[in-house]
Amino acid sequence: MQYDIVIIGSGPAGYVTAIRAGQLGLKTAIIEKDKIGGMCLNWGCIPSKSIIESAKFYQKIKKDANSFGVTGIDTKAIGFDWKQTIKRTDGIVRKLGAGINFLFKKNGVELINGTAKIVAEHSILVDNRLIEAKNIIIATGSRQEKVNNSTLDDITVNIWDLFKDRELPENIVVFGQNTVAVELAQFFNLIEKKVTLLVPDSKIMPLADVYVSDYMKNLLQKSGIKIIFDVDADLAQYKYKEGALVSGEINIPCDLFVNSKMRKGIIPESDIALKTENGFITTDEHFTTNFPSIFAIGDVNGKSMYAHIASAEGLHVINHIKGVSETIDIKKFPMNMYTVPEVAQIGLTEAEIKDNGIEYKVSEFSLFSNGKAIIEGENLGFVRMLSDKKYGEVLGVQIVASNATDMIAEAAAFMQVESTIYDVAKTVHAHPTISEVFMEAGLEAVEKEL
Repeated sequence: MQYDIVIIGSGPAGYVTAIRAGQLGLKTAIIEKDKIGGMCLNWGCIPSKSIIESAKFYQKIKKDANSFGVTGIDTKAIGFDWKQTIKRTDGIVRKLGAGINFLFKKNGVELINGTAKIVAEHSILVDNRLIEAKNIIIATGSRQEKVNNSTLDDITVNIWDLFKDRELPENIVVFGQNTVAVELAQFFNLIEKKVTLLVPDSKIMPLADVYVSDYMKNLLQKSGIKIIFDVDADLAQYKYKEGALVSGEINIPCDLFVNSKMRKGIIPESDIALKTENGFITTDEHFTTNFPSIFAIGDVNGKSMYAHIASAEGLHVINHIKGVSETIDIKKFPMNMYTVPEVAQIGLTEAEIKDNGIEYKVSEFSLFSNGKAIIEGENLGFVRMLSDKKYGEVLGVQIVASNATDMIAEAAAFMQVESTIYDVAKTVHAHPTISEVFMEAGLEAVEKEL
């Protein structure tokens, strides 16, 4: 049987693409060797945000219940139940997975279980079944690199093994510089574990604006998380013995080691030579590989590690196959970081603006005096807007706020239509809302202009 589209992998790149292809009447199949939803749904985005939400709720009750007028709670008796947290998380994952499966059936997408091997430009072998396709879309995702330090093998947990019913020990070391590493370090800290974050770089959140990453670094350190920078990528200087990571005079208590290193693409087995670079499949501006009818979207092409960007790439490929000519600018897609408070940014960072030689200005408004933020007891953070001096075009936005990952959608909307600081300043926001800080930042930028 020949298909118009065959997709390998059912994560947010694959399943969104398959559903859209089915909606447009393309005969579509999707191949999945494990669970529908891929890394994001089963071991990444969804479960990690679920446990973080539980930790935030725990801290909210413990610290703020009395001040909000809720009495009768013995804060000394409150505890965090990891087993129940995982039970709730598993229920969320099952519900969302069932929803994806329903949409496959609704839109005529055939789900094929098995491991795919590309045997020719238009042919895929799944177990003993040969599948022919006019177009193949690789959406196989990525995986953390291993830590090549054998002394850590017995205590190391990778992300895909973390969300299980287990005992969480007292001393936890998280290894990595990416957003996931920071989120997990903060989660363990929120449930009152002793946390050390080992960073194989000179900064955390390498894609974030330095202003934001420095802000979060200071916040993590204030909360009691110990951060050690510029650690060797394989922790060559450390040995694990007697419950600690040891390097010379450094002794880091460690009962559990969580690996959150940077990721590399999961490249499917192939009899044809797909071009790769630095562990990812090479693609052009339309996510086409070195074979014109084979595409690679999502983590596997190395352009981004965000689920929503993976989905957008897939929609772009379907439009491209249907003859719709368009460009895609990843810089106009938001980057979300589910820390506490949340972090989100879009557009150019300050360093990128400087590198481009653009004259710019910075306008910032703190949540400290925002009415809704004060009411909610969540007034830590800010909105920071970078704009072009000549025309006032908004070039980048960074947000630190309790709901920054939702608020960034407004910035995405006005950046998509190339809005200026004048447009932002004139956009009336309901009061009291946290999103009013956008208007305030816009007004500040306009005042500076005048």
